[in-house]
Amino acid sequence: MNPSTLIGVVASILLLAIVLFFATEDPFLFIDLPGLGIVLVGTAAATFIAYPLREVVRVFGLLRAIVRNEKHYIDKDLEELVDISRLWLQGDIRAVEQRLEGVANPFLRSGVQLVIDNVPEQDILDLLQWRIARLKAKEHAEAQLFRVMAGFAPAFGMLGTLVGLVNLLFLLGDGDMTAIGRQMALALMTTFYGVLLANLIFKPVAVKLERRTEQRLVMLNTIMQGISMMSQGRSPSMMRETLNAFVAEVRDEIIDHDILQPQNGKAAKSAKKAGKSGGKAGGIASKKVGGSETSASNTAIGSGANRP
Repeated sequence: MNPSTLIGVVASILLLAIVLFFATEDPFLFIDLPGLGIVLVGTAAATFIAYPLREVVRVFGLLRAIVRNEKHYIDKDLEELVDISRLWLQGDIRAVEQRLEGVANPFLRSGVQLVIDNVPEQDILDLLQWRIARLKAKEHAEAQLFRVMAGFAPAFGMLGTLVGLVNLLFLLGDGDMTAIGRQMALALMTTFYGVLLANLIFKPVAVKLERRTEQRLVMLNTIMQGISMMSQGRSPSMMRETLNAFVAEVRDEIIDHDILQPQNGKAAKSAKKAGKSGGKAGGIASKKVGGSETSASNTAIGSGANRP
């Protein structure tokens, strides 16, 4: 399971448990099945109206995708690309084809196959860029679906609130406090469910999918750059260094804090030593000045005593 997803789920459960069991007298007051039904059914109905059936059905698969720990074998893909490029420069086409059969990345496999088939470099880049654009559009639409659901849920929560308030106004004349309290609870709980589902499920899932898309795009663009270098006949060593620079994770492009902190520590130690040296020199100088003043005063006293 994805560690960050697991941490978020556990933190959400703890938050709800603290709110329900420590901030209220009766935790079961927050369980309102009609209000929850209004939000869930209304959100699902609006989503089915807004999107085709095949896209809505993919929601469950996307939820599984954010739960499991998806691994990106970018280092393995780059090493395979460098090895294949070395064989390609050596002119061993048969070894390249055999090596290509064991490549698990279909994007890498199709790009290298185009290079082997002597397709022009610009045509290869156009095809790979089209595949990247198609992947980006597809996954952006998947994330947007959850953002749309995050907008629907609070809206249907407000709908349940209006229903509860309308019923509450009809019951005010009867004076039945039990019924009035039940309708008021329905009016408030639907808004609670809508806000909770939107901000604790739908929006986080959308952000998670967008981050996954960004990581995939970086990986695919890096592989595309490597395939372009292979088509140009660049050396494998240069290809490795260039591609490693593409995927290097640098926290700050301007300042490397890991190097800056030891330098600051050395500068502080040097300043501290300089301060200690200055203090010692000042003490010695003050002692010399004090000794000179004492000698001068003793001389003056002696000369005064020798006068008639």
